[in-house]
Amino acid sequence: MALDIIGPGFGRTGTNSLKVALEHLGFGPAHHMFEVRDHPEQLPGWQALADGARPDWDALFRGYRSQVDWPGARYWRELAAHYPEAKVILTVRDADEWFDSVEATIAKFMAGRGSYDDPHANGVANMAHKLIVDGVFDGRMFERAYATTLFNAHIAEVQASIPGSHLLTFDVSDGWEPLCAFLGLPVPAISFPRLNSSKQFLSEEWAEEA
Repeated sequence: MALDIIGPGFGRTGTNSLKVALEHLGFGPAHHMFEVRDHPEQLPGWQALADGARPDWDALFRGYRSQVDWPGARYWRELAAHYPEAKVILTVRDADEWFDSVEATIAKFMAGRGSYDDPHANGVANMAHKLIVDGVFDGRMFERAYATTLFNAHIAEVQASIPGSHLLTFDVSDGWEPLCAFLGLPVPAISFPRLNSSKQFLSEEWAEEA
């Protein structure tokens, strides 16, 4: 199964809402960091990638029709090349709001690596730190000016790299209409999912331990 959707948007840009929306529209299952959290058998493949192994994208995304969020978003260029027919949905939000959300959620989780009672939680936190904090942000993810500048540059790079017919720049606050228009599907009768706010994230067991 090849990926039909690639999501290069950084975590904390509405990626979980997009995951659930895509699954409702028939593009599921959708891969997200929560999939690695909830399926421990996936972690070794991403750990190997974080340690420099050659990727096998078909194996890493076996069974998935779409990808959103990290860790996959770390490799959006490679995924777009490997799955050239896939459409790309770039989730965006205000850069400072994004940074505030990161500080309140995944920063705390990754900072707790090595301190969790659950070895799987430690493994995910270590993998995420290698791939995201070091691999994307050169160790400076928690410096506001640096991180927000890189965040905006990432958006511009994706927009410049992906052909317009294959790309939707998407703010999840806009709801179903732009997403469904891009995918050529009718708008569902249900409300667009609004999931994984900072408060919801902090209610997760791992976040409470951080």
